[in-house]
Amino acid sequence: MDLDDDKRAKRRKTQTEDDDDHHHHHQPQPTAMETLPNEIIVDILSRLPITSLVQFKFVCKRWRALTQDPVLADMHLSWKADGNDPCLILHCDFPIRNQLYFLDLSAHNQDKDKVKRLYVPFQATMPEFDVVGSCNGLLCLSDSLYNDALYVHNPFTMDCIELPKSRQYSDQELVFGFGFHPKTKEYKVVKIVYYRNTSSYSRARRTVYPQSDVQIYTLGSSSWRSLGKVSYQFVRRPSEALVNGRLHWVSRPRRYHPARRLISFDLADEQFREVPKPDCGGLNRCNFHLSVLGGCLAAAVYGNYGKLEIWVMKSYNVNESWVKQFTIGAYMPKCLKLNLDRHRPLKIWKTGSNGKVVRVLCSLNSGEVLLEYKNRVLVSYDPKKGKFRDLVFQGLPNWFQAVVHTGSLNWLNTLH
Repeated sequence: MDLDDDKRAKRRKTQTEDDDDHHHHHQPQPTAMETLPNEIIVDILSRLPITSLVQFKFVCKRWRALTQDPVLADMHLSWKADGNDPCLILHCDFPIRNQLYFLDLSAHNQDKDKVKRLYVPFQATMPEFDVVGSCNGLLCLSDSLYNDALYVHNPFTMDCIELPKSRQYSDQELVFGFGFHPKTKEYKVVKIVYYRNTSSYSRARRTVYPQSDVQIYTLGSSSWRSLGKVSYQFVRRPSEALVNGRLHWVSRPRRYHPARRLISFDLADEQFREVPKPDCGGLNRCNFHLSVLGGCLAAAVYGNYGKLEIWVMKSYNVNESWVKQFTIGAYMPKCLKLNLDRHRPLKIWKTGSNGKVVRVLCSLNSGEVLLEYKNRVLVSYDPKKGKFRDLVFQGLPNWFQAVVHTGSLNWLNTLH
């Protein structure tokens, strides 16, 4: 081999090595997230807000599979329950076409557009609906026009099922409840039907429905079950409080028993029970509603001159544990004052939805109490300073009913 041949051979060898280096350099390197074990990724994702979490399913197939993992859904729920401000679902009862909006109140959400409109997949078949309840990220909704359809829906996974039809009566009124029992791990819908025979005639000012039928549906089952009659007449609105696996309603006052009663329904043993009220104070009055504050059953009592008392049951089902935790004075949000007749007395507290102008929604991390006024304004009340603050958000609808909600990745097919 002469000198020129030797040079050419060396040149070819160098070129081959360069090509190998070039090829090696452009091989895709695994990313940090791809090398992490699933448990660590799940732990990281479980701490994110639901609006960020739902976007991760579009990253890759592996992450899409993770968003459908029940372990991630459970961990995310436990993080949300542990000291985080809640989210709200805002139900807008516009005629013909109801709408749902989502409002994230948590501090980590610095988004200007905190109010987001949600897609309602069953809108074509059920254009007008009521929100029966929210539990672990699932919404239960009923048909407000024809009273025959019920859906359970996760607005973030877009998961939705229509429940089987249950027995109907020609002349009926309905009271609903929706909840989960931590011991049985079952979700149940309770439908209390008050009905009368069409032949019966009543001279009473208000229609009386003397007969009743309690119907139960367990998510994942094939049909409804009937538990028979209930001896209580409930106020015609859904259960307002789910505590300790029990739904709660307020009874209607009767002629010889004017005091309203607190009644629970245990989702495990499916029994109605009376919950003790405090011996003294406001719960013997007629007008109050229920809510959940700090995981405890609470009752908001309407007093004179627009005053509101909030009683909290610190130890569930223990009569002596009721305490009057807050006394909130009369308040009118600024934007509502513009619509009021100045000469009219403060009777507006009795003219709002369900006979009330203010509704207690929940407590916040700051110790403030979140209130909803006249289905139009959200207000936070600071009990330490005794001050009110109107909460203004871009995109907030003019009229709404707020439902406390925990955004989750619960998939309905894993509950069957």
